[in-house]
Amino acid sequence: MKVSRGRIVVFGILFWYPLAGVTYQFLHYLLALRRLGWDPYYVEDSTRWVYDPDCNDTTPDPRRNIARLAPVLAAHGFGDRWAFRSHHEDGGVYGIGAARLSALYREAEALLNVTGAQELREEHLACPRRIYVETDPGKGQIKAAEGNAAMLRTLGLHDTVFTFGENLGQPDCGLPVDRVTWLRTRQPVALDLWPGDESQRHPYTTIATWRNDNDVVYRGETYYWSKDREFDKVLDLPRRRPGLFELATQVDTATAARLTAHGWRLSDAFVISGDVDRYRAFVQGSRGEFTVAKDQNVRLRSGWFSDRSACYLAAGRPVITQDTGFGNVLPTGKGLFAFRDLEEALAAVDAIESDYGSHRRAAREIAAEYFGAESVVGSLLERARLG
Repeated sequence: MKVSRGRIVVFGILFWYPLAGVTYQFLHYLLALRRLGWDPYYVEDSTRWVYDPDCNDTTPDPRRNIARLAPVLAAHGFGDRWAFRSHHEDGGVYGIGAARLSALYREAEALLNVTGAQELREEHLACPRRIYVETDPGKGQIKAAEGNAAMLRTLGLHDTVFTFGENLGQPDCGLPVDRVTWLRTRQPVALDLWPGDESQRHPYTTIATWRNDNDVVYRGETYYWSKDREFDKVLDLPRRRPGLFELATQVDTATAARLTAHGWRLSDAFVISGDVDRYRAFVQGSRGEFTVAKDQNVRLRSGWFSDRSACYLAAGRPVITQDTGFGNVLPTGKGLFAFRDLEEALAAVDAIESDYGSHRRAAREIAAEYFGAESVVGSLLERARLG
């Protein structure tokens, strides 16, 4: 029998935001840890209300989200290795129960706080190693550099701090790195969850939240969070290459009319993201991904790269995405393209269409070399002195 290297708690937002893209994000970490010989547990222990997609609102009652996602965890072998503590309603611990959860905090080798969304309390500090993994760079670096007490306290409760901002510290990156030692990492992908095939599909797709308000002001300038501003810059793309682009999102009637008038096909992001198998089939059934990034990552050149885009690559689907500086660490020009404007986006489409098969294979090769779950998570643990 194989001896485990010890238990690791993965904190996250799987139940809090129970849509498929987030679900895969945490499955990839859990599977990687197990394959590396660890005994991982998934835990949510936050005082936040959860988001319920059935009513499109937050609620203190987690039961529908748990009913949606507990079978997914069980299907991947984590049916007895998850916990959700309700700090509202009944105050109980779903999954492994309160006693086992308390023991887990004392016995685990480390807490892996992915997205940094779990607020740490006294009972969590019983675990000797606490690792922070920031998946959305920008605001954290700015707050830390400006001396924000709450951010510095949060980061200070962790002994190692990672970020998906892989261009941090480089001459072309506008984010500060003061006060905190930021180690760079990226999203892991369990490649076996994303088998591809040789068929040529249509169209290029992506799944996106159209509007979001989480802007940040840095040195007197506002950096925006919402993707609608960036899609506006390439709004004419489907008119220039008709029939090739589909956007899964949720927009109002006027915005839908404007997008379809410019040639975009529209589908419902909630319908696609409401089921992990449907979401994966949508990615695998695409010709590739065409998407944009948030202004914060584009203008500050954080080097951020989407975990969804990494799944497209793993499925052998070429990716065309807005330049955030990720080309400094990932290969571009074959299977993966970074664009700065409409003309560069068009050139990327034309390059892929000229030899789709080779770009499809290159996409899978990039995923295997740069995003393989065991490699990415193994490197993270080694640098956190848990390897």
